[in-house]
Amino acid sequence: MNAERASLRQRLEILVVAVATLVALGVAGYRLLEGYTWTEALYMTLITLSTVGFGEVRPLSLAGRWFTMGLIVLGVGTGAYAFSALTEYIVSGELQGTLARRRRMATLKKLRHHYIVCGCGRVGLQVALELQRLGLPFVVVDQHPEALERCRQHDVLYLEGEPTEDDTLRAVGIERARGLVAVLESDADNLFVVLTARGLNPELTIVAQAVSDGAAQKLYRAGADRVVSPYTMAGHRMAGLLVRPYVIAFLDATLRSPDLELWLEEIRVAENSALVGKTLAEADIRARSGANVLAIARGDRQVDWSPQLRIQAGDVLIVLGRREQLLALARQAGDERLVRLLSQSSEARWARRFPLDARGLFRRR
Repeated sequence: MNAERASLRQRLEILVVAVATLVALGVAGYRLLEGYTWTEALYMTLITLSTVGFGEVRPLSLAGRWFTMGLIVLGVGTGAYAFSALTEYIVSGELQGTLARRRRMATLKKLRHHYIVCGCGRVGLQVALELQRLGLPFVVVDQHPEALERCRQHDVLYLEGEPTEDDTLRAVGIERARGLVAVLESDADNLFVVLTARGLNPELTIVAQAVSDGAAQKLYRAGADRVVSPYTMAGHRMAGLLVRPYVIAFLDATLRSPDLELWLEEIRVAENSALVGKTLAEADIRARSGANVLAIARGDRQVDWSPQLRIQAGDVLIVLGRREQLLALARQAGDERLVRLLSQSSEARWARRFPLDARGLFRRR
């Protein structure tokens, strides 16, 4: 909150105190000077302060009249101050901002299986926009005005607060969240976020940004599942574009472009899936669904390409195929999240979720 809004709120608080003081003063004055009952004193005070002129309860004494005149002057002055403060409050957007905050808080309470993006700098904004393109529920947490303005410009749900604090993460529903991304500007802040998040939700998937070279191992020890160095990734990406540009373009297209019929996806095998206990050859996934299983991920960053590996519950199948093929395999595997996502996606909706092209190499003609 900036200084101007803080000043406005302080003025409104002063106004409330002033009105309450005037009412109490009026009631006490009419009780002492005129011997009115509590109800009569309150009635006289309210009609005097509001200057409606309904008339006196009983004829006033000289002292009562002087007291009433003073009360009218104070009431008119307070009313003018109230009108000025309320007008500035509305014109400055404070009222609109308060209503918007209430709507955001109501939305946050409804979030389930969502993602939390801690930080909305250059990297954090790209993470948020990618989640937005994928149609996934998420919220951004940041306290810097320029970051919050970026969220408003891109219509991103956000919460103003310190991402390293327990109360802030609880406010965005970390206990109900599926994953968290820590992309703050310093390794120390990202480390605090990872420690706090892991303590609040041990089952959370956490991806953290490592700014310096030596921060990765510390973030892993703090509880991060994955650690990413933007500079390292950028270097690998640029080298890949130099050496194998068509491979990189193909991967981009399968992950993000609607121009190809093939997509690369992860499918998690449920405990009740018929695939559990079978090898890839025995499962005959290609014949049953049409999708191609490229690899199987199991445990912490372990990926196996062996066709003789037996599928277990919790394995993640890395699959290439068309949308209907991925949907068929997701149903076999019991991945309800992906089934729900693919079932809701018509071709037009799918294209809206993946609006990027393949950098000109796979553009629709």
